[in-house]
Amino acid sequence: MNVSALLTSAGINTVVCGVLFSLYSVLRKQPNLVSVYFGQKLAQVNSKRNDPFWFGRLIPSASWIVKAWEASEDELYVNGGVDAVVFLRAVVFSIRVFTVAAVICLFLVLPLNYFGKDMEHKHIPEEQLTVFTIGNVMEGSRWLWAHCLALYIITCCSCLLLYFEYKNITKMRLTHITASHCYPSHFTVIVRAIPWVEEESYNDTLTKFFTDYYASSYLSNQMVYQSGAVQKLMSDAEKMYKMIRSPHMDKHCVPRFMRCGFCGGTAATSFKILTDEPKITRRESCFDGSDLRKKECGAALVFFRTRYAALVASEALQSPNPMSWVTDSAPEPCDIYWSNLCVPYRLLWIRKIAVVVASIFFVIFFLVPVVFTQSLVHLDKLTKMFPFLKAITKRKVMEQLITGYLPSVVITLFLYIVPPVMMLFSTLEGAISRSGRKRSTCVKVVYFVIWNVFFANILTDAAIEHYQVSITKLGDAKHIPNLLAKAVPTTATFFMTYVLTSGWASLSVELIQPFPLICNLFYRFILRNKDDSSYGTYTFPYHTEVPRVLLFGLLGFTCSILAPLILPFLLVYFVLAFLVYRNQILNVYVTEYDSGGLYWPIVHNATIFSLVMTQIIALGVFGLKESPIASGFTFPLIIFTLLFHEYCRQRFHPVFRKTPAQTVIEMDRKDEHCGRIEDIHAQLQSAYCQFRSKSLNLHKSTEHNKIESVLADSIETGDIVRLDDLEYIAPAVLGKRSIS
Repeated sequence: MNVSALLTSAGINTVVCGVLFSLYSVLRKQPNLVSVYFGQKLAQVNSKRNDPFWFGRLIPSASWIVKAWEASEDELYVNGGVDAVVFLRAVVFSIRVFTVAAVICLFLVLPLNYFGKDMEHKHIPEEQLTVFTIGNVMEGSRWLWAHCLALYIITCCSCLLLYFEYKNITKMRLTHITASHCYPSHFTVIVRAIPWVEEESYNDTLTKFFTDYYASSYLSNQMVYQSGAVQKLMSDAEKMYKMIRSPHMDKHCVPRFMRCGFCGGTAATSFKILTDEPKITRRESCFDGSDLRKKECGAALVFFRTRYAALVASEALQSPNPMSWVTDSAPEPCDIYWSNLCVPYRLLWIRKIAVVVASIFFVIFFLVPVVFTQSLVHLDKLTKMFPFLKAITKRKVMEQLITGYLPSVVITLFLYIVPPVMMLFSTLEGAISRSGRKRSTCVKVVYFVIWNVFFANILTDAAIEHYQVSITKLGDAKHIPNLLAKAVPTTATFFMTYVLTSGWASLSVELIQPFPLICNLFYRFILRNKDDSSYGTYTFPYHTEVPRVLLFGLLGFTCSILAPLILPFLLVYFVLAFLVYRNQILNVYVTEYDSGGLYWPIVHNATIFSLVMTQIIALGVFGLKESPIASGFTFPLIIFTLLFHEYCRQRFHPVFRKTPAQTVIEMDRKDEHCGRIEDIHAQLQSAYCQFRSKSLNLHKSTEHNKIESVLADSIETGDIVRLDDLEYIAPAVLGKRSIS
């Protein structure tokens, strides 16, 4: 691939980004799309007023960029929780590290790569991208010490920033725990694998066990029921009610004396419109006692009098048999995944093995598009094996389009099927919380993209290069290290176009929100449903965006000294990501649950892996270039990075795995001193409701209700006139809580 092909890809993606960014700035001003670009919370408020037409709706503007840039971290925390702040800090960390890497490598390493050999250089557009890589440096060159120095600077800067980020995020997590005084999950433990006893229900067995062994701290319990069919019926009924209901139905549905010909009722319709807040007794009377006992699962929620008692019970081994009386800390009520609580605990290990096997087959299947992608990159070699392809590459523009743009588009499109498949695998594994399921999916996607996008492309490139030399040497093991060391710099040319397509273009698609936009248009114009509140909400897709950021971090680290030309494209991506994700967190996505920053250990581990992989590849390249000094200085750097990782794992990571006992004891003492412990106990039993209807809105926090009331008051007083006013009032209202 030459520079002109890279510029073709950059030009296409720049135009796509510019058009979509401009289109977004217009679409977000349309009142009919408020539920797409301002989230469910703001859509409910906005639907109660009329937005007059103004000419500014049709003019693209960059006001959203300014508002996203000026938003404080406290506003981001209120809107997105600790997870959103952690994710954005990962983006900021990447900006800082790769700014340093770009300055060092573009001004020190890149010229040495370009003039590494005595050769006649062509015009820049005609130059092959391999000229700008370390592969263009002669063997035994005395300038390889500059590459080693740049590697030292990047590693030291990364470790220093990682340390301070890990330290600050650990403090943030502890502050988040201590600030949540009324969280019912602190007093609740999930118990699974309850033994079955003849002539006793699970409820009786559970009560006897905890009354006997936790007599002083046990408060009460709540059984989990086999609710798959029941919950589905309730959800479907609620959706159907929202779809058929319209504001004018309440006015015209009045009783009449004429009987209905279908059911004999004396009403205007054969259906009776119920109130929005059904009585609790109606929900309680869905089952009688015998039905509930038959539907009990071997799982329950157990409530304790103090946080410390719940912490001890969740961490302790309850029985000599580890497969019975299994206890875990309970998620928040809105975070709990009820379906997996009904799965027998003894089957989980079988499910995990099945998921591992299925993942292996999925990885093998995905090698097909990877091989096809690399064959497009090496079109010149492919035409030697298949001469009939020469007719396609006669036109220079067509060749640049195929080699510079099409490969990254193909791999990006195939990657869109990965997160849903991994989410299915995480669900089958038995995650008991929605945040845990999404976090498990995130880890799987990280492993998948690192292997299939990074390693598989490198190995495929090495195989294609090897085939051109001699197919008979493909199985010779002694040639594999040399082939890999040569393939990494050459594959960097494909990674540049991948950053443009999967990075720049994906951010513009993230802004447009095509799927919610299509759903909005379908509901509004096909189903004729004008109620924005029935369109649904979306949570932030950490399982897709975190792996993408970490993959680009891996590409940036490994290519920094090998092919530094990728760094400017990465910097542009991370800066755009910083603005786009801040805007999405502030306006689009609704935070229903928060893991408390548990994504940061994933970010830290992936960054350390990227650093070590970069150093190992550099060690191999220095060996191929016959530079013993550079190789000798690189090996201690690997040891230092691993020692730094072990220190962080011992110093900070335990706080992300367990809750400190000292923290919860101090919280218990503070509650007893303030006299609110009894109020918390009274709310525990009603906090977790397996059959709760969303229309009750009982899961909303007190702060959320206050926010909605303030926004409603602002509408009544006329403070909100246009859509843009929502962005000005919401941060002011929401920014009352702080993480500092």
